[in-house]
Amino acid sequence: MKKRHKILSQIAFGGIIFVFAAVTLSIFIFFYYSRRLPDPNAWQDRQVIQSTKIYDREGKNLLYEIHGEEKRTVIPFSEIPQIVKNATLVAEDVEFYNHSGINIRGILRAILADIKGGTLAEGGSSITQQLIKNAYLSPERTFNRKIKELILSIALERKYSKDEILNFYLNQIPYGSNSYGIEAAAQTYFNKPAKELALTEVVYLVAMPKAPSYYSPYGNHGAELKSRANHILSRMRELKYISDNDYNNALKTTVNFVGQKTNVIAPHFVMFIRDYLNEKYGEDFVEKGGLKVATTLNLDLQKIAERAVEDGAKRNEIYNAKNAALVAIDPKTGQILAMVGSKNYWAAESEPEGCEPGKNCQFEPNVNIATRLRQPGSSFKPFVYAAAINNGYTPDTIVWDIPTEFNPLCSWDGIAEPGVDQQTCYSPKNYDDRFRGPVTLKQALSNSINVPSVKILYLAGINNSINMAENLGITTLKDRSRYGLSLVLGAAEVKLLDMVLAYGVFSQEGVRRESIGILKVEDGSGRVLEEYKDQGQKVLSEQVAREINDILSDNSARAPIFGLYSSLSLGDRPAAAKTGTSQDPDDETKARDAWVIGYTPSLVVGVWAGNNNNTPIEKGGAGVMAAGPIWHDFMTQALKDAPIEIFIKPDPIITEKPVLNGQYQAHEILYWLNKDDPQGAPP
Repeated sequence: MKKRHKILSQIAFGGIIFVFAAVTLSIFIFFYYSRRLPDPNAWQDRQVIQSTKIYDREGKNLLYEIHGEEKRTVIPFSEIPQIVKNATLVAEDVEFYNHSGINIRGILRAILADIKGGTLAEGGSSITQQLIKNAYLSPERTFNRKIKELILSIALERKYSKDEILNFYLNQIPYGSNSYGIEAAAQTYFNKPAKELALTEVVYLVAMPKAPSYYSPYGNHGAELKSRANHILSRMRELKYISDNDYNNALKTTVNFVGQKTNVIAPHFVMFIRDYLNEKYGEDFVEKGGLKVATTLNLDLQKIAERAVEDGAKRNEIYNAKNAALVAIDPKTGQILAMVGSKNYWAAESEPEGCEPGKNCQFEPNVNIATRLRQPGSSFKPFVYAAAINNGYTPDTIVWDIPTEFNPLCSWDGIAEPGVDQQTCYSPKNYDDRFRGPVTLKQALSNSINVPSVKILYLAGINNSINMAENLGITTLKDRSRYGLSLVLGAAEVKLLDMVLAYGVFSQEGVRRESIGILKVEDGSGRVLEEYKDQGQKVLSEQVAREINDILSDNSARAPIFGLYSSLSLGDRPAAAKTGTSQDPDDETKARDAWVIGYTPSLVVGVWAGNNNNTPIEKGGAGVMAAGPIWHDFMTQALKDAPIEIFIKPDPIITEKPVLNGQYQAHEILYWLNKDDPQGAPP
């Protein structure tokens, strides 16, 4: 018993010592940092804010300036609508009126979220802490900065009432587009004073301060902004700040932001670069750190691209295709030379009139289609043919273009056996509903014939073909269980930017260079934060790349389908090109996406045409008709003064297997060949 009492006494004594040490350490930390902190009453003291400037590749033409100056109109607390105050509490600090400057629960939630996510991204700061951070402190995430923030928050809470602090916050916090304070934000985004804001407008505004650039309605994350606004709206209903009727009416209301009042050159590209900078360096640092960013953009080519896309989209209205996009890359470096994400970034409204952005609009000005997922149609085929040639097949190998049912449990005419799901039958058709009998791989690819291409995918293997696409630069084929034989016809979703990068590997005879948009980033003091370095990687043999180049650049070979004088031809200048048209699953007579990806040894350009919301376009607006003229217009202007370059011819491929050389028309090759080892297969 005495021993137990002694242990308890030791524990108690140890606890007292621990508490005493903790209190002493806290007092020491408080006084240590307090001596080095600014006066929280001095609201006019601010850190020096420098604007970040984004330039073209010459470093002389300013594309965009992220301003350091603050647009702000301070208004009395009484003029700020109660709905704004309530929504702000819900969005940022619902327990604001119940703590003394530090939201302990919020911090604990943030710590748990950080541990769960393995990052330090979660905030948990109170409104008071956010006010202090924005007014006095740097955005860096360090222990020292956090201690200072906590001490100043406690001091501010002792000096001012909760209403006064909330008033400071609502007149201080950044809402994006250089707008600081709720009044400036209301004027910037809705052209009205804060007191006239509707509920739906309010929740969109209070959703922005969490990450003003990311949630900007003028950027690429409109869907994410809407999702956050709807979440805030839902929480306001749960906390009884609004009624069920208010909630339902707000959900039905479409928010109309006024046009962005700023001068930006190459806006889709600039926003692409800004997203990259924000992700790498942090949004606050980008907005206030005075960065000098030299991008890869060729301003002359960008202007040509914008005109070509705008003119082409106007022509394509006859196909009911309301939008278009273009990306141009220098494949020798991976540098993005031009990027046009829609036909008109500055358009006042989406189309059709009254549509809901992110849901049913055929055209949305700010959405960058170059980085969005779309089905590539037959423009995916070169990856599959490259996998087949890499596996031992040759451009002269013959396959049969005849009606074919690929499910052995279905009859030749596509009728499922009893007990078999009819949906599993698969008998693809060619674009022109014709069948040509025996064709070579070169004929099948150059004329984009579907049935032989599906057979080539079967022979090459789905996994091998996905491996090939990923090695070349396609990043979106993560769930392989989703893909079957329709993969070769463009059933997967890809990004235009990735497609241009991947075709660039062919142009460089197997060397892959990642697509980049930045040459150099310097901070405000001139220190280089990052700089372009050539880092090419061999991912494909020269022979296979040359075979693909030879097929795609043979204008005579593709003439039976496209003609000798199609938009894919650049006259005397050799150019490899491939079209793509994704089919509308509900109507075989219509399409959804029209593509052309084409290249010379020094320039790769991809064009997409269609509608943002997948509204069908007329089948007459296939890749060669809708995207082809845009590609042709850009290429002819971009290369008019450039020397003519040629593709190196591949070495002849002669094997001991006549069927691979095109000397033997095996019917059917899928039966006669060992698809995993064609060189060792009969006959």
